[in-house]
Amino acid sequence: MNYEQLVETLIGIFTVDKGVVKILLMHKKDEPYKGYWILPGELLNDKETLEDNITDVVCDKLGLPTMYIEQFHSFSNLNRNHEKRVIATTFIGLINNITLILRKQERENLELAWFDINSIPKMGYDHDKIVEKLINYLKKRIIDSNILKILFPSDFTIPELQKVYEQLLDIQIDRRNFRKRILNSGYIVSTGDVNEGNMGRPAKLYRFNDNKEEGNIF
Repeated sequence: MNYEQLVETLIGIFTVDKGVVKILLMHKKDEPYKGYWILPGELLNDKETLEDNITDVVCDKLGLPTMYIEQFHSFSNLNRNHEKRVIATTFIGLINNITLILRKQERENLELAWFDINSIPKMGYDHDKIVEKLINYLKKRIIDSNILKILFPSDFTIPELQKVYEQLLDIQIDRRNFRKRILNSGYIVSTGDVNEGNMGRPAKLYRFNDNKEEGNIF
């Protein structure tokens, strides 16, 4: 009986760009699955922990700043990699778009792209199933105010926040009811500024209330 197998880490990194939830994927340049998209990841060596490995992938390989990361799930199907036995431990990462723009470092040897979670491209291995599970997990967590604080640290409009809820929960929400509910909840407060970059009437900008205890908004 063979007890040898490889272990890899994979991470699904999410951000919000103008109210649209996006995930970061990597273009595979070699076989197998050349030309497909995959989740960023790395094989685990015998001198590092899972946490050290995924931190190295995020900070060094991808050129991304420090972000919120939590361990998600392990995938051990026997045929998930046709060349060898590989067990995947997956993580979910969350980063706000402002930090991403200001602190991201370009990596010439990697082709990375952000995709709308409703427009996932063709993926290699079993990564399409993993991405689906990651998105479903995020849908369950989105009602948690702490998750939203990570994705929306400051300077967002109520319509942007509503758009994220509608995308992840796959529902249509009445604009006036959403606005009333979110303002009455006390979870967000006005920054005193407005967004003047859009056509029409400037929209008020908000941030999450640091003095409000974490909880479920919906």
